[in-house]
Amino acid sequence: MKIWRKFARNPLGVFGLLLVILFALVALLAPLIAPMPADQGNVPSVLSIPKRMASDGYSSQPTLPSTAHPLGLSENGYDIKFGVIWGARTAFVVSISIVLISLVVGLVVGTLAGYYGGWLDALMMRFTDIVFAFPVILLLIVLAVIFGRELIVLILAFAAVSWGTYARLIRSEILKVKRLEYVEGARALGAGDPRVVLGHVLPNSLSSLLVVVSSDMGSIVVAFAALSFLGVGAPTGFPDWGQLMLLSKTWINEPQYWFTYIYPGVALILFSLAWNLVGDSLRDAIDPRSR
Repeated sequence: MKIWRKFARNPLGVFGLLLVILFALVALLAPLIAPMPADQGNVPSVLSIPKRMASDGYSSQPTLPSTAHPLGLSENGYDIKFGVIWGARTAFVVSISIVLISLVVGLVVGTLAGYYGGWLDALMMRFTDIVFAFPVILLLIVLAVIFGRELIVLILAFAAVSWGTYARLIRSEILKVKRLEYVEGARALGAGDPRVVLGHVLPNSLSSLLVVVSSDMGSIVVAFAALSFLGVGAPTGFPDWGQLMLLSKTWINEPQYWFTYIYPGVALILFSLAWNLVGDSLRDAIDPRSR
């Protein structure tokens, strides 16, 4: 509660949180805001994402906004409104999935390395260094080319190159916490390693991780969109902001087709900005010295 009160006093943090809530509502209500046309299937689950954006024809040029399509149609006739709205759900599914998988792996590796130290620490940290040695975008492109461009494959590929940051951070926190008096006291009272780690060490090492997680929620979506824009991300026509940007690149120099990149671009910027504002405000609330 103390952290929340400090967070609430930061207007930028509150603004970022409101933006996140707005995007979350759009993602949840996507079937109502931009329903899938009856002749193109439906989306039965609240977590499902259609494999293709709704479309109207197959024009090689974008179509200007109209009553039927208020944000216009992109190249190949994809409905931009549909792509922007469902892109919010894609952003949440992708970012939450990648962060959760990366967080679990990073917590396990970082906790074991930091708590036990010695040869186990050296082995795990050298493996982590190997992951960091490769350029992230290049490694993601290679993994996408090898294993395919399905959403689950891309999520696992992102997680495979993202867990190292969490592992290093949690290890450094545990190295400090495990030497504190209350941890030594728990050991002296006969608590085993699992109880000490889960009951005392880990809960008091997670505050800094929250800041990184919230910032990564935005940066992961930007990286995912970058892969789509490069043509090695989500499959063609998938409702993703990066896909819409890819479909607009031919028309960037045509002023009359501004709508093809402005709408998905603004959505992508605001989503990333929102999570970064939340992360910065959390950092200030947890550790005021970081201001």
